[in-house]
Amino acid sequence: MLSLRISVPGSLTDDVLALLESDDYVTGLAVHRGASRIPPGDVVTADIAREGANPVIDGLRALGVHEEGTIRVETVDTWLSRSGLEAERLAPGASADAVVWTEVGHRAYSEAELNWTYLSFMGLATLIAGVAIVLDSPILVIGAMVLGPEFGPVAAIGLAIVRRKAGLLGIAARTLVLGFLAGMLVTALAGLLGRALGWVTYDDIVGERPATAFIYTPDRWSFVVAVIAAAAGVLSLTSARTGGLSGVFISVTTVPAAANVSLGAAFGAWHEVTGSLAQLGLNLAGMAVAGALTLALQQAVWSRVPARRRTLVRGRGVLGHPDY
Repeated sequence: MLSLRISVPGSLTDDVLALLESDDYVTGLAVHRGASRIPPGDVVTADIAREGANPVIDGLRALGVHEEGTIRVETVDTWLSRSGLEAERLAPGASADAVVWTEVGHRAYSEAELNWTYLSFMGLATLIAGVAIVLDSPILVIGAMVLGPEFGPVAAIGLAIVRRKAGLLGIAARTLVLGFLAGMLVTALAGLLGRALGWVTYDDIVGERPATAFIYTPDRWSFVVAVIAAAAGVLSLTSARTGGLSGVFISVTTVPAAANVSLGAAFGAWHEVTGSLAQLGLNLAGMAVAGALTLALQQAVWSRVPARRRTLVRGRGVLGHPDY
């Protein structure tokens, strides 16, 4: 269930109410006349089944509500309502599968933004990966993978392609490229410092590293894993089930590959650089393609879901639910 809070100029209130009242999946509708100061006007609140939210939000946008007022969309984790339960049962598809494109787009713009927090996480993750390479430590490699924030911009690129958002594509690509460059620069400088102090040697970089050799030796499985992981990651983002994201982070070799490029360049181990660049490119390409295809499939499926799916048994109504 989603909750809508709409601040709207008085001139649009009746149109907004007419739109909401005509939708079968809207429940708990209320209007507070004159309650909005900015913009001057009214506040309308409504609950709506998540599965039926996209047409309603699109309708509000068509009315220009977002231009003159505010549309706030919030997830309601716990609720009790007979009419709400019936609205969810009548709505197309299942709540867990529903993709609210406004929600996904907002998250994509937020996670694709280039800021100091993103750069800091990228730099720290790449540094940890660099230490993992020197120590040949798979545990530290996993830690660096989990810490890396690069999946947000990758998923945003997929969304930008599917939803044809050129602005988002530019933002995400810029964040991804500059983030990796910043992390690689910091790690290269740390590698040079370690070399000057005698903490890191050339043999540490090019010697036997059985636990982390996969970082600079890409193969077809690297691409396959990146595709599967990205598909799972996009499903986690669109369904708000973020628990699956940790599995995505530790499945793709992006941050460790970037760290190995930096250390290889710092020590002149160019075969390490070329192998790691190939690994990095293969993983990013696989994630971008899989993310776009997963979102395109979701968009195609939800555009063809019948406008109404009645699952109620005649005469049973919502009373068959264990809570009623």
